[in-house]
Amino acid sequence: MERMFKAVTAALLLLAVAACSRPPEPAQVTAVPLSAPAGNMQLAFWTQPQRGANSMNLQPPDRAYFDALRATGATWVRLTPDKWKGHGGRDFLIGNADDYRGLVAPDLALLRRVLDDAHAAGLRVALVPLSLPLLRWKQLNDDRPDQRLWQSLENQRPAQAFWRDLARALRGHPALVAYNLINEPAPELGSGLAEHASAAAMQQWYQREQDGPRDLRRFYAGLIAAVRSVDAQTPLMLDAGWYAAADAFDYWPEPLDDAALLYAVHMYEPYAATSAPNQKREVPWRYPAVVPYAGGEQRWDAAQVARYLRRPVQWAQRHGVPTNRLVVAEFGCMRQWPDCPAYLRDVLAVAEQERLHWAFYAFREDGWDGMDYEIGNKRLPWSYWQAQARGEVAQPPRGPNPVFAPILERLQAGNAAGE
Repeated sequence: MERMFKAVTAALLLLAVAACSRPPEPAQVTAVPLSAPAGNMQLAFWTQPQRGANSMNLQPPDRAYFDALRATGATWVRLTPDKWKGHGGRDFLIGNADDYRGLVAPDLALLRRVLDDAHAAGLRVALVPLSLPLLRWKQLNDDRPDQRLWQSLENQRPAQAFWRDLARALRGHPALVAYNLINEPAPELGSGLAEHASAAAMQQWYQREQDGPRDLRRFYAGLIAAVRSVDAQTPLMLDAGWYAAADAFDYWPEPLDDAALLYAVHMYEPYAATSAPNQKREVPWRYPAVVPYAGGEQRWDAAQVARYLRRPVQWAQRHGVPTNRLVVAEFGCMRQWPDCPAYLRDVLAVAEQERLHWAFYAFREDGWDGMDYEIGNKRLPWSYWQAQARGEVAQPPRGPNPVFAPILERLQAGNAAGE
């Protein structure tokens, strides 16, 4: 997600940032108090398990979209605006992630309209950016990781300014129940720590990187301080490292010091089987089965899914964090993968048993149909692609089907239970 930036441009940027007003220094990292601020209705939303979906569309969702999501039984939506067309530069809301100068007013107005529609439909929103200043999302960065944010503590100040500005601008909006401060951070990338390394290896790595620019906890402490300087109550959702891996909280020695934090992980493991590249294999990896994982091979079945997804639960239990502060903020599999329904059932079984909040990926994504479960496991008809080629807004055929059933059943059951 990071890209190396030319030295002369970086130097000019640092001069520009230094001239700007700076948000408060990062808060001290200590154990989290478990009591919530009195009267915090946004945090009260998360008291009972909440079930929802991700919205990461190219076009801003409208009221009809949110009404359709609410009709499934969903209570919340994890919303990103980064793919929408901006009015002030390359990056929506930010303007230019290379040189943040303040929020883009027309983009902010559009975001407010979308939040209004979500609220009118009866949904609550966790707002999540894919990009921050000096961290442009890989898919908007010529498919190159943008590493600048993790190269120096000074490079993190524009991100603090962005969140201070955004929290001030949206403070009090009735749809908002969380700010998910960044999607799938990976400060570990390129630093000698393997994905899914042992807990001991991760802890050793963290001892080396602690208090430096790759220290995700310190980075979050800076963003928390920036938001809290203008908004004392909105819950803040923190993705684990290594792209929100469920085992990446293992190296956190303790939670952070704020009374309204949520801790989030994403679930696509075993990625070799659940992801798009597997669909191109002559013989795709199956589930349950032995599949490539963490540089070797491992059997993945319901028991292994449960062991893996319980890693953050065990971390929370060790540190006194209640499970209603834990979120499986993304999970999914390719809808045409024959084992997708079984995999979804196993993931949801763990989330429900542990009473975790969850949001499936994704609801009616308009730029990619790979995880649009309402379509089922069939290929889209040729007429759909013809309409797309003509520039028309084409809607694929959607309806009840065995792929979406595991999710829809849980959404409706939770809604019926009043949770």
